[in-house]
Amino acid sequence: MSGYEILFLKALLVTISVEVLVLFVLIKAIFKKNQLNNTIILFAGVVASFATLPYLWFVLPYFLSNRIAYIVIGELSVVLIESLIYFFVLKTKYTYSLLISTICNLCSFLSGLILF
Repeated sequence: MSGYEILFLKALLVTISVEVLVLFVLIKAIFKKNQLNNTIILFAGVVASFATLPYLWFVLPYFLSNRIAYIVIGELSVVLIESLIYFFVLKTKYTYSLLISTICNLCSFLSGLILF
């Protein structure tokens, strides 16, 4: 395994940890959606990260060589895709799903900057 792949696995663990934690806080404490099963929330958070992070790390770099464009287009794409996952799995309003996705990704992005 290359150094890039090991870094990806570390980033995946950080992303899942941070985004699932933030997702629980947002769903349970902020939006007061206590009727949502914890297993469903965990499932949504893990699936969202697994569905987007590999593309961000391994596919998108082949199409975008400009670092700023890569970050902007990549993060916007991730937020939109994850918001759809949250919308369908958590059955929240799309505006809530978009806000949740934005906050979760902002937290994991900032965590990545701090840790790596």
